Parts: sequence; structure tokens; C-alpha cells
Amino acid sequence: MTTDMRRQFDQYIEKFKQNASQDVQDKMSQAIDELEASDQGNGLSKGEKAPDFTLPDAKGGQVQLSEQLKQGPAIVTFYRGGWCPYCNMELRAYQEIMEDIHNEGAQLIAISPQTPDQSMTTQEKNDLQYHVLSDVGNKTAQQFNLVYELPDYLVDVYKDKGLNVDKHNGDESWTLPISATYIIDTDGTIVYEYTKSDYKDRAEPSEVLQELKKVTA
Repeated sequence: MTTDMRRQFDQYIEKFKQNASQDVQDKMSQAIDELEASDQGNGLSKGEKAPDFTLPDAKGGQVQLSEQLKQGPAIVTFYRGGWCPYCNMELRAYQEIMEDIHNEGAQLIAISPQTPDQSMTTQEKNDLQYHVLSDVGNKTAQQFNLVYELPDYLVDVYKDKGLNVDKHNGDESWTLPISATYIIDTDGTIVYEYTKSDYKDRAEPSEVLQELKKVTA
């Protein structure tokens, strides 16, 4: 099914194919294929317990998962960073359904390895009215088994485009989380998961909302 976010993705992908060199496109596809064939970033599965975490938000506060779960279930989505156009489209799509999420008594938590300053930029740029947290060093993403390292040839592509992921993240590791979305019930159990090696393949927020409604029914 072609959904609103998927339609935006398709439009961006078409524009990218028109503007990017074939070499760049091939290297990006190669990196995705290699990641899918590796054991990096497989992610936790439905039925497993989510690790508790406490991470800083963009405004200097601290957000703890277990405290959020006292209020109701939580949607937790991991994204690469505000430099990623697909991430921004996804984050804005969640903002469009925030009222519906709150009506289900749930919270939304978005996590990236960006520094708090970069997270604040992402939050303000997209006018996001939910928790945008910084997982510097990908420590929480590692607990969810989501972390992978960018291959050197892709690092070179990013640098050529002026995209210094290491500066956004405040470390030199060039590691990222795969795109992943979880619904975590009040007892900490993962009741829905969508994890994909291809950053262009993400859970459609409107469909995540329907899954949330099954949990809260």
C-alpha cells in the first residue's frame, strides 16, 4: 500500500536518482546489501523485554523509559539523524498523528546518536512536540542490537557531500542505528517491532498507530 510517508519517500528517491551519480547510487546500494548480509543491527524482536534507558532530551532534561511506561505504552523509534531526509519525513509524519497517539494514552520517543544540540536543531526544524533524545555513542541503540558501522567507501561518499556524521554525533566512530520502530507495553515488553537494514524502508506512522490501538484496546 502506498501511504503518505511512502509517497514522499518515493518522490525523494526519484529525485535522488535523477541527481546522484551512478557511482554514488551503486555504493549506497552496496552498503545496504552488505548490511543485510551481515549480523550487524538485527534488532530486538517482538516478545523480548526492552532495556530501560535514560537519555537527555533536546532541552537538557532526562527521559527514562520506565517512567514513561508508568503513563502508558510507548512508541520508540530510532533514526539516523537530522541530516537524513528520510528521517525528517518520518519525524514529521509522527508529529501529524501525535494527538491520536496521546489519545491512546501513549508517548512517542525518537532517538538518534546526535548530540543534544543537533537534536534540538532537528526538533525545532520539524516543530516536533514529542521526546527527541540523544544517544551519543549509540549505547542505547547497542542494547537494542541496532548499531552498524558505515563502510569506509560510504564514509568517503558522505564526506564528499559535506556530510560529517561524526561531527553531528560528537564522536569519531561513524556508527549509526538501523531504522527501527518499537511499541513497548507498560511492562516493558516489545509488542511490535519494525527493523530494516534499508533506511528507506520504515514503518508507516499511521500503521504504527493502528498497531498501538490494538495494544490499548
